[in-house]
Amino acid sequence: MSTEDLEALLRVTSPGYVGVAPPEVAFGTMDAPMGRLALAVTARGVLACAYEDEHKVFARISRAVGSFIGPDPRRLDPLRRELDAYFTGRLRTFSLSVDLRLVTGFSRTVIQLMPAVPYGSVTTYQEIAERIGRPQAPRAVANALAGNPVCLLLPCHRAVEGPGALGGYAGGPAAKEHLLRLEGAL
Repeated sequence: MSTEDLEALLRVTSPGYVGVAPPEVAFGTMDAPMGRLALAVTARGVLACAYEDEHKVFARISRAVGSFIGPDPRRLDPLRRELDAYFTGRLRTFSLSVDLRLVTGFSRTVIQLMPAVPYGSVTTYQEIAERIGRPQAPRAVANALAGNPVCLLLPCHRAVEGPGALGGYAGGPAAKEHLLRLEGAL
């Protein structure tokens, strides 16, 4: 077990964890260049990869999925490897599947569009709103993107407010700028 997994386990431990069977949701953290990421993987795919407090992510998963949650480095390692490759500029497209059980309705519609925005480019909240047939909803689009639980795999950082205005990002404005610079979009 990695130090990161052990630290995550000490901070947020599933009440049902007895160490007998592997958890249904593998949970851990990873230190990324612009902050700590909370990570969760299920048999369906990546459930969370978020610049959000791991306690909040753990609680959301507990409420929405209600499964046995615990450390399982073997299942988190493929995600960590792809994230490392992305942050060092060696990966442009993630190959891992995602599990979108934490996202519903309008937010799911918006977030599922993000892989269509190529590495190194950006789109605007307005363009996304128009693409989904809701041209009056760019603010709702921004809010939907803010709740993206798999923020790097479904790259919401590639959506900006407009020319010269990056807009918000769960990891903060510096993280959004860093990611767009890494991809050559700025």
